[in-house]
Amino acid sequence: MLWYVIQTYTGKEEQLVQMIRRQVPEECYGECFVAYYEQLRDRKQENQIHILRLFPGYIFISSDDVDRLFQSFKMLPAMTKIMSSGAFAFTPLYEGEAEFLKEMMDPDHVVRLTYVSTDGRDHISYLSGPLQKCRDQIRAYQFRKRCAQVSLRIAGQEKIVRMGIILNDDVRREMAYGKVEARIRTPEKYTVSAPESPAAVLSKGDNVAVIDGAFEGNVAVISQVKGSAVRISVHMFDREISLEVPAESVRKLA
Repeated sequence: MLWYVIQTYTGKEEQLVQMIRRQVPEECYGECFVAYYEQLRDRKQENQIHILRLFPGYIFISSDDVDRLFQSFKMLPAMTKIMSSGAFAFTPLYEGEAEFLKEMMDPDHVVRLTYVSTDGRDHISYLSGPLQKCRDQIRAYQFRKRCAQVSLRIAGQEKIVRMGIILNDDVRREMAYGKVEARIRTPEKYTVSAPESPAAVLSKGDNVAVIDGAFEGNVAVISQVKGSAVRISVHMFDREISLEVPAESVRKLA
């Protein structure tokens, strides 16, 4: 099925999704949803997870018969009103955009928090979570607001969106859900999964970039993984230099 984005009134996205699910024949489309993201906020000494709209004013729908789908829209009085008001745009996603979004989101169409490790000077040493998939598209980190600004392309247009991050100190604190804009079930308490060890995603023979320490900026090859450390081989001064560094000091190259 092909994926399409519908642009409509900001704040009315979930209402439109529910109307489509109730009134449009199921055979006309596959999925119809609003994309969300998690963001951590400090409220009265408690960490709260808020679930917010990733693309305000947008919903997503898949279909292999777009003409029939569009005709079904025209048969709905409420949809006709939206169309006639000019607050409606129906655009196909470009190749690869839908696949990328599906990789970023969980089955509830939520981009979960990304664990971020820093060196204490706001230098990122390790990521574990959705932002790993778009590291090169991160435009800025806002550590106090616990989010990153990310450049994503939707229907060929660049959008700067927020995605939530979580730091070491946050993992140690109890968390609960706060504002939830999505229609999903939420447990009473939020459970943070332990971030995967950096060494767990590295293997012998991997090409890595050194992102911290005296050899920062160099490209190396892993010759051995040893617990939370790795042994790398760096080519410098016309020879191979072998050294052991923390796994957090290297980043695997695609």
